[in-house]
Amino acid sequence: MPTTDTPGSRGSLGSRGSGFASASVPRHLARGALGFGSLIAAFALVPVFGPVTLLLAPVGVVALRGCPMCWAIGLAETVSRGRLRRECTEGRCELKPVAR
Repeated sequence: MPTTDTPGSRGSLGSRGSGFASASVPRHLARGALGFGSLIAAFALVPVFGPVTLLLAPVGVVALRGCPMCWAIGLAETVSRGRLRRECTEGRCELKPVAR
């Protein structure tokens, strides 16, 4: 059965994703800065402040929602949100830009 997802439907890629996208690109970049900054600081500050700085690592992991790759996937989802739609016809699905 052929289906076409509209930009506002639950099946469109713009409204549905794997759950890594943020509400806006600046918010996502801020999460990345916090996450990467915390991870870098956790290991770079060990010689200065000792192993207690490793407590920053979980903060970084939570900010990145699991891993740096998860953050990168979320960035792609956030940027493409509402700009692509999935169109399936005759058992073949394609991504197409949303007409604005």
